[in-house]
Amino acid sequence: MPETPPAPVILGNEPGSFPHGVLAERHPAIIAQVREALPWEPAQHRALDALLESCTEGVIEPLPADAPDRERWTGWGMDTYAGRSWFDVPWLWSESYFYRLLLQAVGYFGPGAWQGIDPFRPAKLAELDSPETDEELAALDDLAGLPAGEQARALLHGSLWGNRADLGFRLSATGGDTRAAAPGLVADDSEALWSLLPPSGGGTLCLVADNAGRELVPDLLLVAHLLAHGHAERAVLQVKPHPYYISDATTADVVDAVRRLTGAGGAAAAHGRRLWDALAQGRLTVRAHPFFCAPLPYADMPGDLRAECAAATVTVVKGDLNYRRLVGDRWWPPVTPFAEVTAHFPGPVAALRTLKSDVVAGLDAETEAALTAAGDQRWRTSGTHALIQVRT
Repeated sequence: MPETPPAPVILGNEPGSFPHGVLAERHPAIIAQVREALPWEPAQHRALDALLESCTEGVIEPLPADAPDRERWTGWGMDTYAGRSWFDVPWLWSESYFYRLLLQAVGYFGPGAWQGIDPFRPAKLAELDSPETDEELAALDDLAGLPAGEQARALLHGSLWGNRADLGFRLSATGGDTRAAAPGLVADDSEALWSLLPPSGGGTLCLVADNAGRELVPDLLLVAHLLAHGHAERAVLQVKPHPYYISDATTADVVDAVRRLTGAGGAAAAHGRRLWDALAQGRLTVRAHPFFCAPLPYADMPGDLRAECAAATVTVVKGDLNYRRLVGDRWWPPVTPFAEVTAHFPGPVAALRTLKSDVVAGLDAETEAALTAAGDQRWRTSGTHALIQVRT
């Protein structure tokens, strides 16, 4: 456990705060988006209406008795929080449970004809098939002519910035300028990450994916490069076992992304074929552990998942939600050492994250002072800043 005393858990009950806005405004907007995404039947519309009323004016209600994962959610705190306001329980928990009830409302877990239908799939596919994705994949042709080390650096930044991946393909990307008064990249332990993944070093890379679509593609490109150049002998891609947080990646999304690459032509197609072959050969494995949809920090991960992460050369966790779960969704002082808040993790761990929520740790005092002096305190939530943090 960290030497620093635990900071307060982030709740959503402060009007005007970012978490409160997510619960009060974003969740109703997501229900509206899902309602229009597919031609749902009347019963599903009624269930969505009930969820909207519950999450805006009501209290948390338990899953129905026949829910296949009711026992699991009971272990994750459902009985403890049932009957309480959505705003008065840990924000991470209330967000996660909202998405579980959203799937319940549209019949995802069945039985019935709508079982297994991803309510977010239309939006995921639209993004994956967008002209912006075409432009980003075309940039790979220019990248292919660079030395392998420069390619690796560019692909790392492409993965870091997610759907701003085109920035990562320019080695002088603004987001990586640490000389700025308030840099876009607020922490950069990339050299420590490369030390864990040297060329021809072998070992196992575990990558905990974040979003599907244009954010999953650069993650897969990075994995393809690391496997092709021996930075890892094999890779494990951890995805969500079911749709979650609108765009979080599932196995189906991995398949869509690989197919998108193989059909793109040029360097993108070559990367796609490497991934396809790696999957067929067992050098790349997709996992979907139930805990990745849990409303809990990674400090509480079960023994089988801890063992898998412990066996990896390094586990790379992608994105904002995974970061919140890695360090704990708490009001840490930003200068709290990253090594302390990740001391629970069973092996070397790296975080690649654009900042889209309040929690942050591991900044040096000079960087925090520069961000504060810049005057725009939305740096924590706007997605304009990012970090690469490593605990070896």
